[in-house]
Amino acid sequence: MLELIQAGGWLMLPILLCSVVALAIIIERFWTLRQQRILPAALRGRAWRLARERQLESRYLKALKESSPLGRILAAGLAHRDQGRSAMAEAIEDAGRHEAHRLERYLNTLGTIAAISPLLGLLGTVIGMIKVFGAISAEGMGNMPALSGGIAEALITTASGLTIAIPALIAYRYLRGLVEQRVVEMEQEAMLLIEAAMEGGDERSGEWFSGRSG
Repeated sequence: MLELIQAGGWLMLPILLCSVVALAIIIERFWTLRQQRILPAALRGRAWRLARERQLESRYLKALKESSPLGRILAAGLAHRDQGRSAMAEAIEDAGRHEAHRLERYLNTLGTIAAISPLLGLLGTVIGMIKVFGAISAEGMGNMPALSGGIAEALITTASGLTIAIPALIAYRYLRGLVEQRVVEMEQEAMLLIEAAMEGGDERSGEWFSGRSG
């Protein structure tokens, strides 16, 4: 492995750095976006109980906020329960935008790594071929070690860039879809809470989470 890295030249350093950062982001996001962490199973009943029993003191809402991203959204709505359905919906929508942004944390970086890794590999290919033609111009076709070194650098950097870019792109696409799924699930739970907290209300909640990135 060390021999391959050395043969790939100095461009292997940023390529390896991209691989480390991408792996760290993938592991962190998969851990963060677990359903149990975003939408704890017992949270809905807890929030509904607070609404029914009107236990909306700050200490209860603070505990709800600290429980999960969904808890922060529901707490934002419950804090405005006495102001009507529209106020609850507006507070939940604002909290939802912030939580959607948090869930998308680091994904732009992962997408950037997926995009630049093959470009770094292509740059390595160009540099390797320049070395090959430089060796041909200086010494002709007789210096095979110089020629093979440039060709090896070109091939190794290209393969390394693609090896990083392909799984990074797959993970990026999957995690983007997972974020969208979690946001929809939180939206549905929040809508149910509004209906439960404002039974019999005649105002409509409208579109939510409209500010989240696509």
